[in-house]
Amino acid sequence: MPTIARADVTAALAEIISEITDVPVGDIREESSFADDLGTDSLSMLEIAVAAEERFAVMIADDRVKTFTTVGDAVDHIAAHRA
Repeated sequence: MPTIARADVTAALAEIISEITDVPVGDIREESSFADDLGTDSLSMLEIAVAAEERFAVMIADDRVKTFTTVGDAVDHIAAHRA
């Protein structure tokens, strides 16, 4: 599987998050808090995880999703498991 730059993971994940939360892509940063800045709840987090799994060909366990506080946490997981 080809490697993907962290910035590309962040940009693609921001597109996924925007589709699910209606937050503009430009407002989504790695330091954005899923709950506080993006207004996600457990259901929307699962939707984001499923879409990210499909987009990046990675597995994200439900219990792991619960540990994602920021967008950067999700990017870290995706980057680590795509390599």
